[in-house]
Amino acid sequence: QVQLVESGGGLVQAGGSLRLSCAASGSIFRINNMGWYRQAPGKQRELVAAITSGGSTNYADSVKGRFTVSRDNAKRTVYLQMNSLTPEDTAVYYCNADIVARTRTDYWGQGTQVTVSS
Repeated sequence: QVQLVESGGGLVQAGGSLRLSCAASGSIFRINNMGWYRQAPGKQRELVAAITSGGSTNYADSVKGRFTVSRDNAKRTVYLQMNSLTPEDTAVYYCNADIVARTRTDYWGQGTQVTVSS
């Protein structure tokens, strides 16, 4: 059974940094795109950053220059380094991955809370 397990959320002051990790496990043949989404209270889930298997990245305009997405294919892990955090970054952050196992499926992590205090 394929799972995505996230870690690294928490409470941080404005201007601080956090690093999120998301590891995929299970009988996986290939992982295509991986990424991070977030959902703040009362708002829709939005893409934060994504990375292809080859390392190409794209970011939401609101996080460009502050967040960096990376991945370690050998560890089947995607990371999100978040710097210069602001209260507007407060949300539940979800890992997402396009995984080929027995079938090709879009998987989601359980979510990790990031809270930025002013």
